[in-house]
Amino acid sequence: MTAKSTRTTIIEALWPAGTPARMGVWVILDGARDQRIYGAVHGSYAEKCCLYSGTLPWQLQMAAPHLVRLEKDDRFTDYVLDHGWGHSWGIYLRTETDIKVLRRHLRGFLRVRDRAGRRLIFRYYDPRVMRVYLPTCTKEELRTVYGPITNYICEGEDGASILDFAFDGLTLAEKQCSLEAVAR
Repeated sequence: MTAKSTRTTIIEALWPAGTPARMGVWVILDGARDQRIYGAVHGSYAEKCCLYSGTLPWQLQMAAPHLVRLEKDDRFTDYVLDHGWGHSWGIYLRTETDIKVLRRHLRGFLRVRDRAGRRLIFRYYDPRVMRVYLPTCTKEELRTVYGPITNYICEGEDGASILDFAFDGLTLAEKQCSLEAVAR
C-alpha cells in the first residue's frame, strides 16, 4: 500500500467526506508572501476577487489579499497546495455563502484599532496570525469572525500539520491532522 500524498491529505481535510455540495472551499491568498501568487490568481479561471477595494496601484494589487474559490480537482488548487502549503501563503475556509457576502464579511477585518485608537492593517489571512488569534477570541469575537463561515483551515506552525477551527456559536474546536506520516 502506498502512502497518500501530502496534497491528497490536505484536499481530504478541505473537502471532508459528507461535505454538502453547496459548501464552498475558499482560500485567502496573501500576495505579499510570494511574487508567484498574483500571477497564479490572475491567470486562474476560478471565482475570485481582491479584498482591497478601489483602483489600486499595481504594486499594491500584486501584494493584496485575494479571495479565490477552490475546486477539489483543479490545477489552481493543486498549484496553491503544492507551492503555498508550509510557506504561509494564506488561510482556507468553508462556507455556503456567495462571494459578495463573503468578501463583505472578510473586508470587515482588514483594519482594526489598537488600544491607542490607531488604525492598523490586520493580516488575519496569514496562517501564522490566524492560528494564534482564533484561540484568544471571546465568544462574541468568534461570532463576528465566523459570521457565515463554518471552518477556518490553515497550516500548523511547521507546515507539517493541518489545523481546522470550527465554531458552533459557543465553543471553538480545533482539530489537528499531522502530515508527517504522509510521503512527500
